[in-house]
Amino acid sequence: IDKDVLDTQVKDRKIQEAAEKARNEELANEMKQNDKIMCMLEERQKNDIRNINKAISEFQKNFQKPETRREFDLSDPQALKKDRPARLSDSDPRCTVSGLQKFMGEDLNYDQRMKFQKEQLREWSLQQQRDWKNALANQKFADDLYDKNRIELDQKTMAQQRKEEENRRAVCAATKDFNRTQAAELAERKKLEKYQKMKDDMDEISSLLRGDLLSENPEQAVSSFGRHRVITDRWKGMNQDQLMAIRYTQQQQVLEKLRLKEEERRKDAEWDRQSIQAARAQLLLERHQQRQNRERRRALDNLNAELSQEQKSKNIYLKEEAYSNFPTDQYYAQFNTTSR
Repeated sequence: IDKDVLDTQVKDRKIQEAAEKARNEELANEMKQNDKIMCMLEERQKNDIRNINKAISEFQKNFQKPETRREFDLSDPQALKKDRPARLSDSDPRCTVSGLQKFMGEDLNYDQRMKFQKEQLREWSLQQQRDWKNALANQKFADDLYDKNRIELDQKTMAQQRKEEENRRAVCAATKDFNRTQAAELAERKKLEKYQKMKDDMDEISSLLRGDLLSENPEQAVSSFGRHRVITDRWKGMNQDQLMAIRYTQQQQVLEKLRLKEEERRKDAEWDRQSIQAARAQLLLERHQQRQNRERRRALDNLNAELSQEQKSKNIYLKEEAYSNFPTDQYYAQFNTTSR
């Protein structure tokens, strides 16, 4: 096992882990910063919405009261208490035509009515101007507050970004220095490896030139199990003595093979001769047996003819002489005469 290579691999692995850890920490810090910025933006938006709602509520509370509305008299709960009698005087504006209390064309309160209307219009105009000025003032105050908060948040964000940029530059500088050191070490290691490889190659070439393989030394092929055995990957071939011995052995083998073939041929001829003699003897024996069988058959036929003639003569005797008389009563009376 090459310990230097293992140490180098372990060192490279640690370097990779350190770089990965630094990158992960940088990403984590960036994510934290982004979260902070998002939180600050959300908080600023909430504050803006809260301030706007508060300003609207204040404006409605101060300048949009229910009693200032034109149609408030239609839903005023104190309308009956505030209501006046049906008629206060002849100049009462509530005296309509249908009441037959005031007729068209009289207009006795024209000057007073016109003065009142002008005064009322002036009051309405002044009230609208005051409402508009107050609304503008509130809007300006809200805008100023929003701008102030936004400027503060932007300043904090820029400061945080500058800090992150400085940290990033420091990390990049450290990484560059580390990479430069690693590159120098790698170049030096490659140089040493190249020198060692060249030295090993030269040693190997020198060993091969001086070795038994290229010099074709026959002793290198001798096996440790005996000189009659060789190592096949080192054997360079046989010498002339070995070749002559092999050729002589081959000639002896050829002569021995011819002798064996001649001996086998003689054996085959002897076997053929003996087979022919055995077949001839077998044929003679079969012919002798056939003659004996014919003689025995002829004698048996003669014997059977004599026996047949005797059988015929006996049958004629029995039929004509022995069985020609019938039994009498005296013959039957001799049976069943005792208790046995």
